Amino acid sequence: MSAALLALISTFGLVLAVELPDKTLVATLVLTTRFRAWPVFAGVGAAFAVQSTIAVLFGSVLTLLPETLVSGIVAVMFGIGAYFLLREGFAPAVDGAEDAARIGPGPVSFLRSAMTSFGVLFAAEWGDASQLATAGLAARLEQPVAVGIGAFCALIAVAGIAVFIGQKVRNRIRPKLIQRVAGFVFAAFSVAALWQTLA
Repeated sequence: MSAALLALISTFGLVLAVELPDKTLVATLVLTTRFRAWPVFAGVGAAFAVQSTIAVLFGSVLTLLPETLVSGIVAVMFGIGAYFLLREGFAPAVDGAEDAARIGPGPVSFLRSAMTSFGVLFAAEWGDASQLATAGLAARLEQPVAVGIGAFCALIAVAGIAVFIGQKVRNRIRPKLIQRVAGFVFAAFSVAALWQTLA
């Protein structure tokens, strides 16, 4: 087996294992309950492409960034997300709005949905374990292209799983309940990142 193929497979396996139980899957799933699947997938995919490229190109430099700064930014981003989700989740229901929400997402443009998804996942992935692992593997294995492709494919696989689950869940659970649960999950991510910043 060639070194490049070994690097690709190793990176794919490692990043997939790290990201499946991580906030990436949850954040993508939540976005899919709010927006149409394709814009979310496009925005998330673009964020992953940029993050994988950054990790490969600046692998050794990324590990030198102050961890507290990265954690603080992530805490703020998830805190803002939690605020908006909880505000919507606990807002009084308008007659018929619950049924309309179950039918599908509202008329939000493809670009707006994709850009929102890009922003959320780009912030969530910054300094994440998978990005640091990708950076470390790129520096160690000296196969930057293979490592980048492996990481990107693993992240896209996680996004695909999350989008699929999100579409199924959206039609079976009350949207207000989804927003509340998602809001509390985002709040927990924010608190965890804040704890990491202050620890």
